[in-house]
Amino acid sequence: MIDLLIVCAYFIIVFVTAITGKTSKDATTEEYFLSSRNLRWPSIAFSTIATNVQGYQFLGFMGSAYLYGLAQANFEINAIQGLLLAAFIFVPMYLREKIITITQFIKTRLGSTIALLYSGSNILLFSTITLGAALFWGAYSVDLVFGDYLSFIHQDRLTRIAILIVFLGLFSATYTYFGGLAAVVRTDVIQFAILLSGGIVVMLIAIHHLGGWSQLYTKTGDLMHLHLPADHPKLPWIHVFGAFLLNINYWCANQSVVQRSLAAKSLKDVQIGLMVGGLMKYFMAAIIILPGIALVGILGENGLTDPDSAFPYLVNTYLPVGLKGLILCALFASLMSTVDSTFNSLATLWSIDIYKVYIKKDATDQQIVKSGKKAILISFISGVIIGIVLLYIKFKDSGAAFTHTLNELRYFINCGIVVLICAAAFLMAPKHRVALFGFVATIPLQFLFIYLFPDMNYLVRAMWVMLIGFTIIWLGSKSSFIKDKLKPEPASPLLGKVGIGMALSLIALHIIFH
Repeated sequence: MIDLLIVCAYFIIVFVTAITGKTSKDATTEEYFLSSRNLRWPSIAFSTIATNVQGYQFLGFMGSAYLYGLAQANFEINAIQGLLLAAFIFVPMYLREKIITITQFIKTRLGSTIALLYSGSNILLFSTITLGAALFWGAYSVDLVFGDYLSFIHQDRLTRIAILIVFLGLFSATYTYFGGLAAVVRTDVIQFAILLSGGIVVMLIAIHHLGGWSQLYTKTGDLMHLHLPADHPKLPWIHVFGAFLLNINYWCANQSVVQRSLAAKSLKDVQIGLMVGGLMKYFMAAIIILPGIALVGILGENGLTDPDSAFPYLVNTYLPVGLKGLILCALFASLMSTVDSTFNSLATLWSIDIYKVYIKKDATDQQIVKSGKKAILISFISGVIIGIVLLYIKFKDSGAAFTHTLNELRYFINCGIVVLICAAAFLMAPKHRVALFGFVATIPLQFLFIYLFPDMNYLVRAMWVMLIGFTIIWLGSKSSFIKDKLKPEPASPLLGKVGIGMALSLIALHIIFH
């Protein structure tokens, strides 16, 4: 009962926080979609990282850490590469042009056809796979860990998770609809604080039952390595190069992530916020990865048959009443912080890139905002439908690997987006038709590599596809690089030094935990 009261209090606090600051009926596009470009660095830091964390990371990443150890942390700590690139190279370009969407930047450099292709691809992905997968995995994770607590919703598990998908989607859509980006950011700050608190609790309890920090090396020393052999089937060390390029897509060209930076009060706020976000990624790596490693030492030879049950095992075995409520709130927060950001970005892309440009060119600010709100409602329906479809697929075949399939599909499109954004940012005069060909070519290139090198790691494959796609545009356009755009643009010398320090800290971690 105490745990459920904690959860109820969480939902009340989030909803009140969002609605009390809702935008007026006469809100302008910048007020609704970019919070009047008035975000300070704490909001940028907390909201950006909260958007990044999803419920499945606690299950999937911790389960992978149980199997492969610290190498799984590469997906968390190497995000710092993307955050630094965003802070010092990409976002300064965006802010100079005062854009609302990344599409507008691409349009000025690569033309309206490619801009429409970029925006349309993201709208399609966000409204289906991104929303559906986030809703499904969030609800599924919550039920997997706390099914007994939630049995009052419905005794049938499938029905219960479907109800959770609808409720959580509707709850997030409601406050995003009324409050815009400002509501998303305010709630994300609360949600990330809960996420971090819950994660720290699980980590400390796991380390306590292991016997202390030193036991990570004494009992599980073989798992404390960031780099696995190059021929490792899942996490070869060479995958970091492909992940580096894909980080450009996520942290530098993903509307749902970059939108906070576009809404910043100043470049200084962006750079401080994103670097603080980088420090938070170190914390997230610790609280998601270390408990999985610790559990190996705790259980010894009596290990888990299903590694994805590592997180539920820790919560249900070692956490007392009250703390379980906090963890349940953390799982809800991980879902909602991703979903509300996706709703807001969908509304922005649709209303600014499609409605204003192709449907009603003379639309007023109020009409643009209204069209964005309608997009939230429609994407709520599509996201819930995909979420429930994924749920039925999972229950029909519990061993279904559709998560891997969805990730593969994302990379098929994301590789092309990396090629486009790099061409737009760094080439002097890329030819529009060649850029379009380079983008489209990344898809058949994926199939070609799969056919020729079926055992190649998918991140390594993505690296080669992106390099070839960019080379096609570079050589086909006979274009030189814009040298000034390759130089970092710190808002102050001190911030530049801090950025260098963060990059060196990441290199040091790779050396120390090699």
